[in-house]
Amino acid sequence: MSEIQLPAEFESQMKALLGEQEFELFKKAINQASQTSIRINPTKPFTNSWVKRPVPWSNHGYFLEERPSFTLDPLFHAGAYYVQEASSMFIEHILRSLEIPKGVYLDLAAAPGGKSTLLASFLGEEGLLVANEVIQSRAQILKENVIKWGMGNVVVTNNDPDHFESLEGFFDLVLVDAPCSGEGMFRKDPNAREEWSLDNVQLCSARQKRIMDKAGALVKGGGYLIYSTCTFNEKENEDMIRFLTEEFAFEPARIALDPEWKIVETSVETEEGTFYGYRFFPHKVEGEGFFITVLKRPDSASTQDPGRIKDFKHQVLKSLGAKEGQALEEELGFDGHGKYYTLNDSFFRIQSDFYRYFEKITQVLNLRYFGVELGKKQKNEWIPSHEWALSNLPKNPFPKHELNLEEALDFLRKNDQEFEHLPLGWVLMTYQNLPLGWVKNLGNRINNYYPKEWRIRM
Repeated sequence: MSEIQLPAEFESQMKALLGEQEFELFKKAINQASQTSIRINPTKPFTNSWVKRPVPWSNHGYFLEERPSFTLDPLFHAGAYYVQEASSMFIEHILRSLEIPKGVYLDLAAAPGGKSTLLASFLGEEGLLVANEVIQSRAQILKENVIKWGMGNVVVTNNDPDHFESLEGFFDLVLVDAPCSGEGMFRKDPNAREEWSLDNVQLCSARQKRIMDKAGALVKGGGYLIYSTCTFNEKENEDMIRFLTEEFAFEPARIALDPEWKIVETSVETEEGTFYGYRFFPHKVEGEGFFITVLKRPDSASTQDPGRIKDFKHQVLKSLGAKEGQALEEELGFDGHGKYYTLNDSFFRIQSDFYRYFEKITQVLNLRYFGVELGKKQKNEWIPSHEWALSNLPKNPFPKHELNLEEALDFLRKNDQEFEHLPLGWVLMTYQNLPLGWVKNLGNRINNYYPKEWRIRM
């Protein structure tokens, strides 16, 4: 990699932060290639021949010795893993070490979905995640990644932080990975250094404060706020801790660190006590630049319980009654804990434990996706959705057909295929026993129902 030219004002800032001698080590590190890392989906086990090493602060993260072609790996399309920067996986360690209560979480700036899929895996069936993205095109990417991950415990929304005002005190955890000046991406993305300026740092800081001024109030009493950036400067990091503690009642939360990780703990003195941040420098840590802090809402802070909406009304969603929902659960072989809704004649399922929270959310936010879309039912025949195929829900009514690598890639490209002894009707196509999508065998031809917009073009 050719040597990166750094903006002079950035060099001055980093020398003040690190000192002259350590700055040279930092500068050398960002001239080296980035390390590829993945986080494995614990609900979709698979085997591969990659040479990999564990990311030390993650139970599911691995560094790869070389970067494979993820596009040409069917397991990637099956949602078996997510290609995620290792520093970001530290959120998993925070969740585990603080034993943050499972419940209703919010990822306020969620696209493309790395942190949302991590939160969804942590919650499992014990929680509901609202994954929100302001920008519509990015919300679509977020939706696709949530569908591939398959957990069925996520509501994807497309809203500005202002729209959450009536959900104050609603969430057990609020995560804000804030839009920032991107200093931590100088190695990975050469454009980031060209776009950097002190003015942009100021602009980002002002934007972050606008977001956090809304986000801070959304955490319920006893809940947690996680704030992160991919930048180094204090204005977008420590100054945000000062801002939050001035605007809201928060208590410090300190994370246990293994000294071998070489993550740098930083402290901020406030009237409420000492608060802590965690900075990832690429000359110390195998990962890109990153900053993260955790604040705890006092137990005495306000908490909003959604209550029960007696007659659920929504302009496009219709709620199914308990009896009808139970009949669907039994028909499909699910676990009996589903609550059902219809949208454009398609059936959707969420965990019934969280339906009150979901229905409250639908009154306030712009939904892009939720739970698992199962598909449509015509008379007694299901027309199953791609979302159901990739979900962790059982697909008991349907036969499966296992594909080899070449067949799987042909399927993902939507090439014409022929198979001997393929059952008639809907068939779930799998690779390493992980679902990829549906075909319908009509006898004289096979229709491939993999989404056109997702198909491999390589």
